[in-house]
Amino acid sequence: MPDTPYTIADLLRVMQRLRDPDGGCPWDLRQDFQSIVPSTLEECYELAAAIEQGDYPHVAEELGDVLFQVVFYAQLGREQSLFSFEEIVHTLVDKLLRRHPHVFADGDIEGRVEAQCEVAEVKRSWEAIKREERAARSQRGVLDDVPVALPALPRAQKLQKRAALVGFDWPDARAVLEKLDEERNELREAITTGDTAAIADEMGDLLFTCVNLARRLGLDAESTLRHASAKFERRFRVMEAALAEADGRGLAALTTSELEALWVAAKARD
Repeated sequence: MPDTPYTIADLLRVMQRLRDPDGGCPWDLRQDFQSIVPSTLEECYELAAAIEQGDYPHVAEELGDVLFQVVFYAQLGREQSLFSFEEIVHTLVDKLLRRHPHVFADGDIEGRVEAQCEVAEVKRSWEAIKREERAARSQRGVLDDVPVALPALPRAQKLQKRAALVGFDWPDARAVLEKLDEERNELREAITTGDTAAIADEMGDLLFTCVNLARRLGLDAESTLRHASAKFERRFRVMEAALAEADGRGLAALTTSELEALWVAAKARD
């Protein structure tokens, strides 16, 4: 362990050494932009899990892993003369200054804006600036830069938020609930026909409407579902533990009514 903490410069040098054809890491040398994308996504999810668990020492470690992904892409960019880590930082700082005129007067890091700004005003300004940026990239459609690679729930929510910016939105959550009832009825009808394609289509509409309802209620669909999944997992494990203490049988050996009784007990204990 060195006497002084390692720096960003040390991290960049480590990355250079890992990718050095003369004595570098064989695995790192085989990677390219496409091959490390799965690792990037995995690291982000591990960071999210650590935050949800409130395990902040682990959060710091996971943040380091996410930073390593950025440094890896930067090294690949430098090797191919596409961009450097310094350019990544410059682009980010420039964008932050541009998108926060209510903080940085005249786009200067030390420039101060004296007048206080409300959150709603910040959001309006943010979206206006992003529209200008999309126009500069010839992305004139409202939905043009919503990434296709986003997971389904956050992508649905982002599409809905974008549409809402131009007034294409439900007036309130009650109206979305009515639409939810409509979609449930359409799904029932599709199930009755047995048409697999229609069932899948209506199920998708139902899920999309659920995301819309979460948004209108001020909830993040991804976080809300992750919370529900964690709750289900926690209660299911309580069921397993209770059954193991009682007679050692597995859940698969129980009747529907016995499973329901265990579930009710697990909910009561939660």
